Amino acid sequence: MEQFPVDTPVNDAVAELIRAGVRAVIDAPPEWIDELNAAALSGAGMQPVAGDSQLLEVALRINAGNLSHWAAVNMVEPGARVPVAITEEARAYIRDLARRGFDSGSLDSFRTAQNVAWRLWMQICFGLTDDPVLLRELLEVTSASITQFIDDTVRALAELIETARAELAADTHAQRRAAVALVLEGAPIAKDRAERQLRYRLDGPHTAMVLIGDPSTPPEELEATCESIMEASGVTRRLVVVSGASELWVWLPTAEVALGEASLGEVASRHPGVRVAIGSAGEDRDGFRTSHFQALAVRRLLRRSRSSRRVARYEQVRLVVLLGEDPAAADEFVASTLGELRAADEQVLACVREWFASGCRVSETASALFTHRNTVLRRLARADSLLPTPLRENAVHVAVALELLDWVA
Repeated sequence: MEQFPVDTPVNDAVAELIRAGVRAVIDAPPEWIDELNAAALSGAGMQPVAGDSQLLEVALRINAGNLSHWAAVNMVEPGARVPVAITEEARAYIRDLARRGFDSGSLDSFRTAQNVAWRLWMQICFGLTDDPVLLRELLEVTSASITQFIDDTVRALAELIETARAELAADTHAQRRAAVALVLEGAPIAKDRAERQLRYRLDGPHTAMVLIGDPSTPPEELEATCESIMEASGVTRRLVVVSGASELWVWLPTAEVALGEASLGEVASRHPGVRVAIGSAGEDRDGFRTSHFQALAVRRLLRRSRSSRRVARYEQVRLVVLLGEDPAAADEFVASTLGELRAADEQVLACVREWFASGCRVSETASALFTHRNTVLRRLARADSLLPTPLRENAVHVAVALELLDWVA
C-alpha cells in the first residue's frame, strides 16, 4: 500500500469512520489488551525488561498510554500527525533503562506492539464500512498516522536513552553510583548486570565503610586511608563510590576489617584528617545494603560526637545509634540521669566508665587505669556525690548515659 501523506486533509466520511474506530479501541475487549502486552514482551530487546517486574510494569503502562494518546488525538483531529507524548514516567523509565545498561534495543516493544495493534485496527476497520473506496482511504490514513506516531516516539525515546547512556559513560563514578543506588534501594536489578556495572561481586561477605575527610583534608588522603585499612585487613579488592568531595563509600569483600582495634588505631594515627565509620559484616546483597546503612549511622555519630575518636564500628555504638536518633531526647536523658556528673573532671568520668567496663570491680578498674585502688574508690565516691541517684542504685541508666554523653549529648 502506498504511504498516505500524514496531515493530508481527510474527507468527512473517513473522519467519522476514524472516530467510530477510535470508540471501538476505547471499548476494546480485555483479550485485545492481553494480546498487545504479549506482543510488547516478544521483542528481541525486551527479554531483560520482561525479567524485571518494576521495569515491565512501567513499560506496559507507557504502551497503554501511547495507545490512549493516539486515540484521543484522532478523536479530535482524525488522521492528523499525533505529537509525541513523553511523560515524566517515560523519562524516568528511560533513565532506569540506561542505569541498568540497556540501549535503544529495549524499545522494541513499541514496534512489536505496533504490528499487533495494526492487525486489530484492521479488524475494526473492516467492520466499519463495505465501501472499498472509503475503506482504502481509511486504511491509508490510519496506517500513515500510526506509523508516523510510532516512528516519532521511538526516535525521541532513543535519543533520550542514548543521551542518558552517554552521560553515564562519561563518568565512571556516576555509573557506579547509579548501580549502587539500585542495589541499596532494593530495586530488582539482575545480579549479573549489577556486578558488571560495579565490577564487584555481590555474593559472599561484605563490610561497608564510610570515610569522611576533615575540611582541610585532600581527597587523596581518603584513598590512602582506604588502602591502609585494606593492607591491615589483608584485602586486595574493594568497591569505592565517591559520595562527595570529602566522603567515600567503600565495600570490602571480607568479614574482618583491620583485624583488631590496635590496627584500626594505628591506621587512624597515620591519617589524622580522616574519620572512618564501619558497619557490621553482612552476607550477599542484603549484607551489602545492611552494612552500608550501619556505616552511615556510625558516620552521623562521628560527625556530631564530642569525642576525639576517629574510627568507630557499628558493634561499638549500636546502643547509641538506637537511643541517639532523637538528640533532644538523648540530651534530656543524659542531663536527668547524670546531673552534675555530666560536667565532672574527665578523670572521674573515665574512672566510672572503666568501672563499668571492668564488671563493676574496683581492683580490675585500678589495674586497667594503672592507678591505686584507693584512687578509684575516691573517684567513684566523687561520682556518687554528683549523681542525682547513687551509682549502684541506677547503674544501668548511668552506664547508658555516659555512653550517650561521649557521642551525642
